[in-house]
Amino acid sequence: MSPYTQLAYWKSFFHGDGYSHDQIPDLASKVAIVTGANSGLGYATTVALAAHGARVFLACRNQSRAQEAINRVKEEIRTKYPNAPSPQLEFLELDLGDMNKTRQAAQEFLKKSLPLHILVNNTGIIGGTLELSADGVESEFAVNHMGHYVFTLALLDRIRESQPARIVIISSLFHEKAPGINYDTIYKTGDTPQPHHQSVYDRYARSKLANVLFARALARRVINEPHLYVNACHPGYVSTRATQPVPRQEGTTISRGLDRLEEWFHNLVAWPVNRAVLTQLYLATSPEVEKRDIRGRYFGPIAIEIEPSTYARDEKLQDKLWAYSEKLANEKLKA
Repeated sequence: MSPYTQLAYWKSFFHGDGYSHDQIPDLASKVAIVTGANSGLGYATTVALAAHGARVFLACRNQSRAQEAINRVKEEIRTKYPNAPSPQLEFLELDLGDMNKTRQAAQEFLKKSLPLHILVNNTGIIGGTLELSADGVESEFAVNHMGHYVFTLALLDRIRESQPARIVIISSLFHEKAPGINYDTIYKTGDTPQPHHQSVYDRYARSKLANVLFARALARRVINEPHLYVNACHPGYVSTRATQPVPRQEGTTISRGLDRLEEWFHNLVAWPVNRAVLTQLYLATSPEVEKRDIRGRYFGPIAIEIEPSTYARDEKLQDKLWAYSEKLANEKLKA
């Protein structure tokens, strides 16, 4: 973690959140898409947007899980926001691991002839063993970056027409661990072991660096749009089922003590979902984004601007990723 990032974290810890649910403005007449909206931060984003009047499309791969999430969102809004308007929630089938299906999802939305004011690219995966997408691309890079690249570009003209509009790309502090992007290992070549294929953390870090590079590259390409704001964020180390410490199998006094210590530390440092989501909600909804003309920036918890890695700030690397993504998408997308 860079010294600047550490300073921002301590500022948030001691001085409180930079945004709150109470500060979200009225979003009536706004249309939003949230990827990965059926759980975690995507679900919390959907609740907040819908509770303030937005029509929200839950862009998910599984319809039954999305419908379950829609039912939960409605119940949560009735409980937490009794004065909120009736939630407007719809399922949009989206498989980010398949570029053709991803483009098809964008086309299905465009057929509805609706504006698009808020796009939250929330979905992120971290895998175990190496897997390849339907397009033969390493899975974390395929879903976390390429899918969102294709989806965003397919919707971009509609977003332009809908200004003022926001695009929020969820990255991670883990992007700082990536020493650039090794494009030679995005495809698996034969049976030769390759470093980025061996380490799940390397693959994840690479995809998260791609998120920031893409956000900044896109922000530069729409800089002449008067009211189109593209930004990235790190939500923090979030307390979810996936991050909960796993108890040791040994039942000794020492192991139980270590389990309690890990649980205590996890609860101390992990952000609850309802707070961690505030950073992406700030970028998606806060009037400050327009007032301060916040574009191509990177924020951390809670709604505090932080500095991404040196690699993420390198415009040559941003343009190299853009060119690579464009070429790969053109090769994989069927006419």
